[in-house]
Amino acid sequence: MKAARLYAAGDLRVEDVASPAEPEPGWVRLKVVTAGICGSDLHNFRTGQWISRSPSTAGHELAGVVTVVGEGVAEFSPGDHVVADSRFWCGACANCRAGRKNVCETLGFVGEVCDGGFAEEAALPARLLVRHDPALDPRVAAMAEPVAVALHAIRRLSMPKDEPALIAGCGPIGGFAALLLSHLHDGPVLVVDRNEARAKRVADVTGASAVGLDKASVAAVLGDRPPRHALDATGSVPAILALIDLLAGGGTLGLVGIAHGRLDLDPNLLVEREISLAGCHAYADELPEAVGLLPTLQPQLLRLIDEEIGIDDIPAAYRRLLAGQSTGLKTIVRMVGEGFSP
Repeated sequence: MKAARLYAAGDLRVEDVASPAEPEPGWVRLKVVTAGICGSDLHNFRTGQWISRSPSTAGHELAGVVTVVGEGVAEFSPGDHVVADSRFWCGACANCRAGRKNVCETLGFVGEVCDGGFAEEAALPARLLVRHDPALDPRVAAMAEPVAVALHAIRRLSMPKDEPALIAGCGPIGGFAALLLSHLHDGPVLVVDRNEARAKRVADVTGASAVGLDKASVAAVLGDRPPRHALDATGSVPAILALIDLLAGGGTLGLVGIAHGRLDLDPNLLVEREISLAGCHAYADELPEAVGLLPTLQPQLLRLIDEEIGIDDIPAAYRRLLAGQSTGLKTIVRMVGEGFSP
């Protein structure tokens, strides 16, 4: 079978490799149908920050069909359509025992600690799989994981009803957060991105207002009601500082972007204005809920796809995305294999 395997920073190869062996007890073998390219895939490719084994088949946003179940797996059967939980947690540390698997003390991710979904077949623990409706478009199914990340992030803001929300960054997480807010929250949503075409696309699809990251632009939409809640999906230190400056007192800034650099911040700004910084890491228990929302969100999610490619095109897609050459939010890889067509 074909697989896109990461050897080192900057070294991603599409190769022919052996299909997964018969699944171990508690594991499941599946035919991968679709997979999504994530910003963290690009970060790992560029920096090698999370390479723990080499080579490793990349990709943690995947949807597929179960083909074989290992001993002791009773909850899935061959033919089940599933999406994968990206988090590989230990289940034994204090955080896992407290139900916070997303901050497991030894947390790893599919595509890093085990082979991931940029392949025609994969083997994963059954505990990581969530069944979905076979009628769901497989391109949308592959977006379940980032939708869960976005759902967790907006929940971390704890916004009261009718409050405005400002989202910086219209990549997948920021864009999906805007989409979720348009369905689940009754307050105005503002989005900003240095790629104006992408911000406009997210605004058109979600009903949000595209603004600049400055007080005058925000005030043009909200008047004398500055936002108290914002989400940074850029990881940009200047953007984070600008958001803190924009927020009214008593609010929350959620940080979900992978940051590059360090904050030089006077903590008195947070104390005097009672602004909370909330880290948002992956998701807690939101994946099944996200899967349940996908049929409702499907028409809009399809409009946010940037490109649909084959597995051989993954390295070129990495280069294109790292160069910022996209106006959509999500590149979908559709696998080719027996019983499936591109």
